[in-house]
Amino acid sequence: MRHARDGAAAAMSAASRVLVARGKSEPQEVENPDVAWGHRARDGVWVPTKDGQRIHIGVDLTAAETVPQVLRPTLRVFVGVDVDTDLVAQTTAHGVRLLTVVHGPNAPMEFRFPISLGDGLALEAMPSGGYDVVHLRYGATVGRFYNPWAGDSMFRQIKSDYVLDGPAIVMRVQHEGATYPVIADPSYAR
Repeated sequence: MRHARDGAAAAMSAASRVLVARGKSEPQEVENPDVAWGHRARDGVWVPTKDGQRIHIGVDLTAAETVPQVLRPTLRVFVGVDVDTDLVAQTTAHGVRLLTVVHGPNAPMEFRFPISLGDGLALEAMPSGGYDVVHLRYGATVGRFYNPWAGDSMFRQIKSDYVLDGPAIVMRVQHEGATYPVIADPSYAR
């Protein structure tokens, strides 16, 4: 148990350093009764859409059976979800952030997030590099996966993007040559 607590502290410390230096307005971590987290990384999270439906965001990594260290109801850390990789999961007012903490060069370059959509919903690629969740009947955007960003511990931007692979959004982070840790931030909001 001590290892998990130490790992959670290291992941939080790494994420905090990069986020503070980023200097942009970050989504606030708040309690949101419409967000329901699973018990393991693989179970992912259920999040709301603007039309009252829910979508599921899974986490498909090597150690997806990992149980989180729940630091508070709005913040959990999945330590060791893959080689040299932790996941810091935050609940926000309108959705979730899945801060991916890459600790070294042996970490994967791709991170899969399987998506289960509600009835009549589809993912639509946006020019920004993100994906909108669109209600097919009305053409309305009811949720959004914002374009991912990544940065290293020297506060340099690291190339990151999404690709759609079947029902999964795959975040690619080109972290070779980076100064670790690298933080990548996929986020969803309704």
